[in-house]
Amino acid sequence: MRPPADPPLIRITDFDGARDAARPLDRVENVRAAGVALRTRMLRGRPVPYYRSMELVRVPYPAKFGYLNGFGTLPPFIHLCNRLFVVQFHGSDGLKTLLVSPSDWEFQRATPFFKRLDESMGAFSKLGEALVFRKVATVLERLAEIGLAPENIDYITYDHLHTQNLTRWLGGHGKPAVFPNARLLVMREEWMSAQALIPWHNQWYCPGGIDGVPMERVILLDHDTLLGEGVALVRTKGHTEGNHSIVVHTPDGLKVTSENGVSLDAYVPQLSRIPGVADYARATGAEVILNGNTLEYGVDQYISMVQEKAIAGPDPRDERLPNLAPSSESAGYWLFPRTAPSFTVGDLCYGSLARRETPRAAA
Repeated sequence: MRPPADPPLIRITDFDGARDAARPLDRVENVRAAGVALRTRMLRGRPVPYYRSMELVRVPYPAKFGYLNGFGTLPPFIHLCNRLFVVQFHGSDGLKTLLVSPSDWEFQRATPFFKRLDESMGAFSKLGEALVFRKVATVLERLAEIGLAPENIDYITYDHLHTQNLTRWLGGHGKPAVFPNARLLVMREEWMSAQALIPWHNQWYCPGGIDGVPMERVILLDHDTLLGEGVALVRTKGHTEGNHSIVVHTPDGLKVTSENGVSLDAYVPQLSRIPGVADYARATGAEVILNGNTLEYGVDQYISMVQEKAIAGPDPRDERLPNLAPSSESAGYWLFPRTAPSFTVGDLCYGSLARRETPRAAA
C-alpha cells in the first residue's frame, strides 16, 4: 500500500531573520513584533472546529529545572501534568485530526533520568511510584472516550522529543503502527539530534524511542509551517535544539503550546506567588523563567518564550496572562508544598468533534 501523501504545507516567513541581530535584546524585540504580526494574520481566519486537552499522567520533575534559577526555597520536585491535545482542522484536502503530545507513558519509563530516580528509591521504589506517579489515562483510553479510532489520526506532533517513545504509534522493526494513517511532524534539527545525543542530553530521551520508525511516516520540517486553517507549527529553539510550538486558533484566540515554560507563572513571573519566582524576576528583570533541564540554548529559549507570548496575546479570561497552554503544566501536590502555580490552565475544550468514517490503513 502507498504511504500517506505529503500534506500541502505553507511556509511562514514572519520570523525569517528576526534572530539575526547581533544584540540579544534587539532579537527579543524583533521576535516580539513578528509574533504580533503572525497573531494578527491568523486571527483573521476561522477558529478550528475542535480543540481539546486531556490529562494523561503526572510525574515528579526537579524544581531547579522547572523554574531555572528562580525556584527559591521550593521542595526538590514539582508535579508535572502531561496532557494530550486533540485538534481537528481544515486542510486543503478536507478535515484533518492532529494529536499534540500523545505521550505513550506506559513505554517511556526507560528514560534514563526517570529510571535513575526510580532506582534511587531502592526498596521503596514501589511506594515512591504509588505516591508521586499519578496514572490518569493512556492516549488510547482518552481517544476512546471521545470516540476517535486510531485510524482517524492523520498527524501527531510533539513540541520536542524528550522522553517520547514513538515506535508503537508509528511502527517499526516489523511491528504494525497503532496509528496506521498518522505521520509525525517534527523539526529536522530535533529528529537529527535525537539520533546522536551527547551524554548530557541523552538522560532525557527514551532509549530507542525513534528506532525503526519508517521514514515515510516522518515529515521533517525546516521552516515555520502553516499546517492548515488555524494551525501553525513555529520553531522555538531553546529547550531543545529542534523545539517547536503548536499554535491553534480557538474561539478564545490563539492557544500556544510547548514545554519552554512549565506554567503561566513562568511567563509572567512578576505576578507569581510561588516562593522565589517573583523575587528572581524583580532582581534580574527577567521577563520569563526557563524550563531548563538540558540548557541546550538558553538565550534562544528566553527569546522563544517571549515569542510564544507575542503570538498568543492576552488570555481573554485574564488579560494579565498570555494565552498559553503548556504541554506539561505544573500542578499542586501535597507532597510538594508551595509549588502550586498561581494561575492554572487545566483541561480545555472547544467545538464539537467530527467523527469521520474510519479510513483504511494507508500503510
